[in-house]
Amino acid sequence: MRRNQRGRGNRKIKIFDKDYQDRKFIKHLSFLSIGLLVLLVCIVIIYQIYRYYQHKQFVKSVDAAIEQRISESQASIQEKQEEKDTTFTMTAIGDIMCHNTQYLDAYVEETDDYDFSYLFEDIYRYTKMSDITIGSLETSFAGKERGYSNYPTFNSPDNLAYDLKKIGLDVISTAGNHCLDMGFSGLSRTLDVLDDADISHLGTYHTQEERDKILFKIVKSVKIAFINYTYGTNGIPVPTGQEYCVNLINKDLIKKDIENAKEQEADIIVACMHWGTEYKITANPEQEELADFLFQNGVDIILGNHPHVLEPMEKRTISLEDGTQKDGFIIYALGNFICDQNTENTRNSIILNLKITKHVGGKITIDKADYIPIYMYKDTTSKQRSMKLFDIEKMINNYETAIYNDIEPSISQELYNHLKIQLEKIENIVGPEF
Repeated sequence: MRRNQRGRGNRKIKIFDKDYQDRKFIKHLSFLSIGLLVLLVCIVIIYQIYRYYQHKQFVKSVDAAIEQRISESQASIQEKQEEKDTTFTMTAIGDIMCHNTQYLDAYVEETDDYDFSYLFEDIYRYTKMSDITIGSLETSFAGKERGYSNYPTFNSPDNLAYDLKKIGLDVISTAGNHCLDMGFSGLSRTLDVLDDADISHLGTYHTQEERDKILFKIVKSVKIAFINYTYGTNGIPVPTGQEYCVNLINKDLIKKDIENAKEQEADIIVACMHWGTEYKITANPEQEELADFLFQNGVDIILGNHPHVLEPMEKRTISLEDGTQKDGFIIYALGNFICDQNTENTRNSIILNLKITKHVGGKITIDKADYIPIYMYKDTTSKQRSMKLFDIEKMINNYETAIYNDIEPSISQELYNHLKIQLEKIENIVGPEF
């Protein structure tokens, strides 16, 4: 009996031990599960933190890549813009003269002053709308105290310069046979007046330092150099020690100036030449030989003046010593812009327009040359403001339109016929547009 009871007690102890071990195992398992869960949560948190920083780095790299692409795109756009061909217009007019009849015609008694603006009412839009407009001065602005004067020594009211600026004149060549009409002091004051009127000038100078500088004008990023020379000064001696004051035609000097312009990376070189034979509508051999010299040494465009009448224009293909070719343009003489001369062909002229392109790589082409035929009209029945520059084709067209519509025309049939003759002369002398 006792043995059996002892056996049952052992079984209870064993069962108790087993339950205890099971509970202990479950407890350990729970701790392990909690530990694993905590570990998993930690891993998830660490992973999320890792992902966050990875994403942040990714965003940074993407932003950097985008910025780089934007920068590269902007650079590409800028490069393409820089590589784009550049086209602009250059306008040229002839000799700007001022006889006593002209400044007397422009006199305003009420103000005791001069107003030349009425001369240009018909044509100023052509000179003003161009990218750059160039003229030739055949008078001086030596001042009222010196006395206004006529041929053979010109001195004109300063107002003429300011009215020329109003119609868009940007550059004026001053090396001409009349530049020393009022001496060196008159030459110097002329330049001062032009400076005050904000018209760039070349050909005559205050100092040697000024003379040695090439006049550059930047037009739509194209760098244009201007040079200007005259055959003489009407026998008036150039002042000793002040030889720099006027550029006389001298091949060594011209070549030196051209090289100077090239060294300063001029895209285009324009030569304003005061040359030729007065009242001759064709170039003389000296002009032709000098034109060849200018082209061969690097000049692109030659604008001639002095004869007071028109001479032909032409486009050339210039073959250079290195075997390359380029466009060249010349008009041997642009005639008179304003004047009161009566010799044949001295009152008809043109406003010349050139369309020029600088191509990618630097090549210059002269794509188009056309012109506005003009006429210096004088109404002999009027005592004041009797002169005016006519747009010939416009006046002819207005007359014909009025006749067609049975309206009284603004000009007489006689003047209409005269303008038609002038138009034909201009076209025959200058040659066809291209």
